[in-house]
Amino acid sequence: MKTKKWIQKTKMKKGALSRQLGVPVAKNIPIKVLDKVVKAEIGTKVMVPKGKVTVTRLLKRRAVMAKTLKSIK
Repeated sequence: MKTKKWIQKTKMKKGALSRQLGVPVAKNIPIKVLDKVVKAEIGTKVMVPKGKVTVTRLLKRRAVMAKTLKSIK
């Protein structure tokens, strides 16, 4: 069976989630922060290392992708 390269087709922007959350790109994003963002409703504010951040649809999608990729490794 051929393996599908679905990760390459996602058109991710490197470091975008880190910049939104205020975490340096060289460091890993804490899993607790990702959980907070994923569980929050769109439009609400969440406390992250940078301060309060409004959860947008794009931020939530990036957090879900980051959790998925962390579980693969």
